[in-house]
Amino acid sequence: MGKIYCIMGKSASGKDTLFKKLLEECPKMRKMVLYTTRPQRDGETDGVEYHFVKPSDLDRFEKEGKLVEKRVYNTVHGPWAYATVDDSQIRLTNRNYLVIGTLESYQKIRDYFGEEKVVPILITLDSGIRLQRALNRENAQPVPQYKEMCRRFLADEEDFSEEKIAQAGIRKLYVNENLQECFQRILSDIGDPKKD
Repeated sequence: MGKIYCIMGKSASGKDTLFKKLLEECPKMRKMVLYTTRPQRDGETDGVEYHFVKPSDLDRFEKEGKLVEKRVYNTVHGPWAYATVDDSQIRLTNRNYLVIGTLESYQKIRDYFGEEKVVPILITLDSGIRLQRALNRENAQPVPQYKEMCRRFLADEEDFSEEKIAQAGIRKLYVNENLQECFQRILSDIGDPKKD
């Protein structure tokens, strides 16, 4: 039976890098592609990073009973929704999946698919290091969005509070002070990455 591994962490904790490394190291593991109403960015491909949809599409999935979870963020550009949809890409009978999410999305995915099928991987890192990483990343953008960076950073402090982590039942954290060591700990815990 397949499992869904949910990678979570605050902004600039390294979760995206670890997510990509896991997909490379575990070629039989599939990426769960989320849905979003935010605009597609340069270099992104529909169906690869996200399925870029309209709010009405998410409403339709909800009416069809396929909407697993949805989050709406009030960004400096207006509201953007991100959602997990139970679409034809998910076949837990014979495949493992990897998805990036939040504590809230992890809990809803776990409740929808079952606790035995969903495994949390929560990445943590010192806030000062994360802030510096976020600033470096933003400085590298053609048009830095400092307000949005600050909004995400502050929202993460609330979204990933110790109380909320405990409420989600997550006991194991993966500290990402050294990317390779963190990656090896995750690989060790998920077992044989080559198996379906």
